[in-house]
Amino acid sequence: MGHPHKALHTTAIGVVSATLIAGTTLGLAPAAQASTTAGVRFVDIAGDGGTILKANVITPAGAAGTRGFPLIVLPTSWGLPQVEYLTQAQKLANSGYVVVSYNVRGFWQSGGEIEVAGPPDVADASKVIDWALANTPADAQKVGMAGMSYGAGISLLAAAHDKRIKAVAALSGWADLIDSIYSGRTQHAQAAALLDGAGTLTGRPSAELQQVFKDFFSSNLSKEPDLIAWGKKRSPQTYVDQINANGAAIMLANGWGDTIFPPNQYVKFYEELTGPKRLEYRPGDHATAEVTGLFGLPNDVWTDTGRWFDHYLRGEDNGIDREQPVQLKSRSTGGYEGYPDWKSVAATRKKIALAGSTTIRANVDSGANGGVIFLSSILDQIAQLPPMASIPLLPRRWAAVWQSEKYASAQQVRGTAKLHTTVTATKESGTLVAYLYDVGPLGLGKLVSNAPYTFHGQTPGKPFGVDLELFSTAYDVPAGHRLALVVDTVDPLYIEHNPSGAQLTFSSPEHDPSYVSVPLRKQ
Repeated sequence: MGHPHKALHTTAIGVVSATLIAGTTLGLAPAAQASTTAGVRFVDIAGDGGTILKANVITPAGAAGTRGFPLIVLPTSWGLPQVEYLTQAQKLANSGYVVVSYNVRGFWQSGGEIEVAGPPDVADASKVIDWALANTPADAQKVGMAGMSYGAGISLLAAAHDKRIKAVAALSGWADLIDSIYSGRTQHAQAAALLDGAGTLTGRPSAELQQVFKDFFSSNLSKEPDLIAWGKKRSPQTYVDQINANGAAIMLANGWGDTIFPPNQYVKFYEELTGPKRLEYRPGDHATAEVTGLFGLPNDVWTDTGRWFDHYLRGEDNGIDREQPVQLKSRSTGGYEGYPDWKSVAATRKKIALAGSTTIRANVDSGANGGVIFLSSILDQIAQLPPMASIPLLPRRWAAVWQSEKYASAQQVRGTAKLHTTVTATKESGTLVAYLYDVGPLGLGKLVSNAPYTFHGQTPGKPFGVDLELFSTAYDVPAGHRLALVVDTVDPLYIEHNPSGAQLTFSSPEHDPSYVSVPLRKQ
């Protein structure tokens, strides 16, 4: 594990500060304003071990003295206060739900320390359900949980441990924490720094969490097994059999450009779910597809969340169970596409041969990169402006480049592109980053997808195979354009592990040719 990036902590704190200030300005933060809303109560709930959790409760109008309302519990996102969901909670209450939103332990005014969805957080969710059933007109047979980001992960974990939970909507969450911030055995530096900075500003990180971040950023390989074990304990993927046994209806939603929890890790989890399930992907970065709904604006994600609960908690025949369960919105077009399952997303695959032998030098950013956390994917979401690079001008000393032929018709990329190649390194450790670009007639490349890959313990001068899944996406390549695969060794999004003077050679042996396999929608 290569070089620490301490400067990222300062950058992350600045970004988080700006985000929190913006949230306050727009009305997310001041609880005093919310207290005038009809039906809202601010309460203290005793969580696991007696830790006080600050919460708000909204009940349907006229609910006094009656029982039997479905219950929805909303744990807050990482770093956001308990009024985060107040607008959506009010909408749900107006539709006939009892809604309890609580600030997770370790943040803001709640007690305890940040456990990162550890066992105390999972136990807290059950304690909140206990409290709601004892103190509100909620129906114990109709319990749901939902949340964005941190709240999504906690909701999924709770569904594995509490059989009372019948439905979950996990928005911009994670299924595999390690595959999120350590995919390809590479630290996602900007993502982790943002989480670290937000936790420091708005909460009280536990000693364990502080050590985890220290080991993560210091690239301490001896701590890698401990880091993986820590992450697996906090990953819903680990408990998928328990979630299936408990039978909750699971809705998952994420953004194609999520730089905190990339889309791939939700796919595997979704495929292993055996109960009622739904998977939605849209353009955007982490939680950006859902955020407008927090301010009461029309929002597809929250609309579908309400429909999900209406069917699986209230028994409403609204048709959501009869729709295609996989719903995608392309980054290039405005409409939704429905599929019966994930494997149907890509009807065919087209390989681009990575012929010849190419050697690049490490430790220099070639100009191809995945952009900046949040900013780049938001630009793509709003203006269809992903990170760009001039492919002809990329220095071949530091970047390996292969291109397809010009396509006579539009190519609708859907799903997960896969790289297979043979690498020979001059050092035992190293990092490479693969990028797939849509290249126009003038050579300007728009980023379609990317992913990092790190290796350790390889014998210098001895070839070894590399198989890498790029981050899943939905992108339309116009007719007359090409696809290009670019590989270099440095990207600001990731911590690289290339020793000084290292070189990487990419080859395509006759018995094992190199290629990138591009998933395409049926034309």
